[in-house]
Amino acid sequence: MSERNTLLRSLHDVGLAAWFGGSLMGAVGLNGAARSEGGSQTATARFSSSGWAKWTPVNAVAIGIHLFGSGGMLAADAPRVASQQGAAGATLAKTVVTGAALAVTAYSRVLGKQVELASSDDPEDVEKAAKHPIDTDKAQRRLSYAQWAVPALTGCLVVLSALHGEQQRYAGHSQSGMWQRARSMTSHMPSAADWRFMH
Repeated sequence: MSERNTLLRSLHDVGLAAWFGGSLMGAVGLNGAARSEGGSQTATARFSSSGWAKWTPVNAVAIGIHLFGSGGMLAADAPRVASQQGAAGATLAKTVVTGAALAVTAYSRVLGKQVELASSDDPEDVEKAAKHPIDTDKAQRRLSYAQWAVPALTGCLVVLSALHGEQQRYAGHSQSGMWQRARSMTSHMPSAADWRFMH
């Protein structure tokens, strides 16, 4: 991998940071504030749903930025992934965890939209909710689990990204060491003049 993929690495890291940080803040701060200030169960759900709905477009952009940077880095790093021991396994693990994080994020949004409609006092939303009734308590419990699963999974991605960085650094040091050893060996080889003298 080229030593300078600053733009791709920045997109990867900034997108992942927003995805992880936003989901963690929502699970801890937003949901906690909704429970403290909402009063009734319906008001709590409405307060929380409103905040998550405002965060969703920003989160979608963050995820897109992360995936673009991640894909670009993988393409640039393909030779090392194919040749370095352990790199392919780490890349596969990161791909699987990314897929899981995407699936749970999407599932959270589906559940969140259901809870949002069920707790809304807007006539149109009430009408939509009546057409597709749900068990609100069950949906909220599932939503809570899913909202905690997202920062857990994206936190794993942060750790796997750090592992990738260490592997890249190790590969760079190994290549540098091999080059230095090769130069050292050639420096001790007889020159052309030495060969003529020996013969």
